Amino acid sequence: MSTTDTPAPVRATARPVWTAEVHRADDALDRFAGEWDALAARCRTTTPFQQGGWLRSWWRQYGRPGTLVLVLVRRDGLAVAAAALCRRGPFGGLTNLGGALADFTDVLLDDDCADEAAAGLAAALPLRRPWHSLELREVPPEAAVHRVLARHRGTVRRYPDSFCQTLPALPMDELLRRLPGKTAQRSRVKLRRIAESGVVVDAVPPEEVPEAVAELLRLHVLQWQDRGVTPEHRTARFAAHLTESTTAMVADRRAAVHRFRLDGEVVAVNIVVLCPSFGGLYLYGAHPKLRERLDIAGLLFGAALDEVRAAGIPLLGLLRGREPYKQRWRPDAFRNERLVAAPPGPAPAAAVRALRVRARQAAVSVLTARLPGLKAVLAARRLS
Repeated sequence: MSTTDTPAPVRATARPVWTAEVHRADDALDRFAGEWDALAARCRTTTPFQQGGWLRSWWRQYGRPGTLVLVLVRRDGLAVAAAALCRRGPFGGLTNLGGALADFTDVLLDDDCADEAAAGLAAALPLRRPWHSLELREVPPEAAVHRVLARHRGTVRRYPDSFCQTLPALPMDELLRRLPGKTAQRSRVKLRRIAESGVVVDAVPPEEVPEAVAELLRLHVLQWQDRGVTPEHRTARFAAHLTESTTAMVADRRAAVHRFRLDGEVVAVNIVVLCPSFGGLYLYGAHPKLRERLDIAGLLFGAALDEVRAAGIPLLGLLRGREPYKQRWRPDAFRNERLVAAPPGPAPAAAVRALRVRARQAAVSVLTARLPGLKAVLAARRLS
């Protein structure tokens, strides 16, 4: 049975009429899929990880029954603000969907009334009791949720989260001018070898995405077999999520899958996620023998850049992490934030949660520096 809280109107005005709803049924994301997708199309800050196809797929594979919290704010019946959250425990703690798989977390606000919608969503968030809290991971600087929490009457604590990077989506020749002379020269040589190698790149149509994703995961495990693949990438639930979400997003032109063939054999597959503000390489798999012949990073980077430029998107997002292949392009950097919000008045549970966040971040910083293998274990815990 569906459980729905319907508070009083957010703002008592004759026109327009503002209302808010909190839906807690496990099928809420599916029941409001059309409204979510329409609102996402009217929200300029939407990232691929707020796309309905991605969230609904993640919830099916990773969500715990009875924990979904979908908040909708309406103006004259039209959904103009939305937040997809889940309960983290029995005492009213809320967090974002996506876990460690989402590079960015946000809510949706209609661009036509973003300030009013933000105020409505702030009032509608189910943070009523002293033991309630809201913790959001991986919130980028331009996220709409900053507008919402600026209107939240309780406390909001902010902590640094993952390191992210972007590049302007310029022609390759212009990007090479950003590099020091010797680095640019070496990159040109590598790109020339790729162009002369005979590698054929094709975009995968939606009906062939499941097969391509299966090939990507096979190659992904193969390429990391001697260096330790992320354990979650071997699981059936990850494969199911990646297949369903990517198929839906390719059909909506919010993602692209590229297949790379050399001498007739598939040697690499990648997934490029797309949104109005950026496009980025999310995951790839490449045969180890390809590394012996070509610069894999340059090959995948070039295909992603072509996709982003063809879509008229201004930035190539390198997403989270400081991998060496990203650094050679001299990208622009920013940090996501981790936000912990509490209801108005005394909120001991949120204060305790904030202390735990600070302590855990300090511990992770020390332990991952001394025991790099621990990073994968901690990431796996975030998925469970």
